[in-house]
Amino acid sequence: MTSILLMVLGGLVLVILAAMAGLSIWSHMVAHRVEAAIPPAGEIATVTGGKIHYLDQGEGRPIVMIHGLAGHLQNFTHSTTDALKDDFRVIALDRPGSGYSARDSDEQARIPEQARMIAEFLAAKGIEKPLIAGHSLGGAVALTLALNHPDSISGIALIAPLAKLPEEGAKAFNALKIASPLIRRLVGETLAVPMSIRTGDATLRLVFGPNEAPADFRLRGGGLLGLRPRAFVTASTDYAAVGLDMPALTARFSEIKMPAGVIYGDSDRILDATINLDALRSSIPQLDAEVLPGIGHMVQINRPAETEAFIRRMAAKSFG
Repeated sequence: MTSILLMVLGGLVLVILAAMAGLSIWSHMVAHRVEAAIPPAGEIATVTGGKIHYLDQGEGRPIVMIHGLAGHLQNFTHSTTDALKDDFRVIALDRPGSGYSARDSDEQARIPEQARMIAEFLAAKGIEKPLIAGHSLGGAVALTLALNHPDSISGIALIAPLAKLPEEGAKAFNALKIASPLIRRLVGETLAVPMSIRTGDATLRLVFGPNEAPADFRLRGGGLLGLRPRAFVTASTDYAAVGLDMPALTARFSEIKMPAGVIYGDSDRILDATINLDALRSSIPQLDAEVLPGIGHMVQINRPAETEAFIRRMAAKSFG
C-alpha cells in the first residue's frame, strides 16, 4: 500500500512539474510576441545597480517623466510627450526594473534606490536640473528625488501620486501581494501571464475607472508589456517596497522647498485623492494643487490637455 501511495504521489508531482514547465514555456512565448509588438522605444543607459531605458525627445529645458506601478514609459508617450517636445527636452523613462529597464537585485526596488539610480542617470546624461513629472508610484520616486537629491532637479509635478501608504491596497493590485521573493518568481514564471490575460479587461476598468481606457492603450500605451513574467515580478517587488519605504518618506515632506505641484482626479479608484493630497498639503506650503472632477487615476491619458497645462505651469515655476 505504501509503495502504491508513493507511486501515486510521485506521479502527481511529475504532472504538476510538467504543468508548471508548460506554463513557463507558454508565458515566455507570449512575452516574446509582446516584445516583438512593442520593442524598446529609445536607448539604454547603464547605472550602478542596473540599466535605464529612456526616450529623449525635443530641445530646451528638460522634463523627466516617471511612470507608476506596473507601468511603462508609454504611459506618458501615449498622450503627453508630443504636446511638450516642441518647447522642452522631454525624457520619458522606464523605472528601474520596469519596461525595458533592469535592476540587479530586489534591493533596487526600494524607492530611495530607484531615485538614486535615476539621479545617477541624470548626471550621466547631462540632464541638468530637470522638472520631474511623476505618476502614481513615479510620484513617490519624484518626491524622493526632491528629498534625497534636491540639487539634481528643479521641481516636481506630481500626477495622481502615491504620497502616503494606503491602509488597504487597490483591488487592481491584489495579485501582487506576495511576500516571498521565491514564490513571487514562481508565480511570475507560471500563473501570472495567464491570470493577467484573463483579468486584463477588469484590471483596466479599475485602473482607468470611472473613465474609459483608450482602445489603443494595450499597444500605444504599453499595456501589453505587463504580459511578461519579469513584469509581474518587478511589480510585485515594487509593491512590497512601498510598504517598507513610504512611512519614512511621508514624514519628511516638510523638507521639500523646491516648486512642487500636484494634479489629481477626485474619482481615483487606485489611490485616495483626499488622503494623498492632505499628506502633501499639510507638509508643503508652496504646493500647487489641482483637482479634476470625475477623473480617475490615469489623468495624463484621460485628461491630456489639463496634464499638459499643469506640467507647463510647473515648468514655469521651476525654471523661472
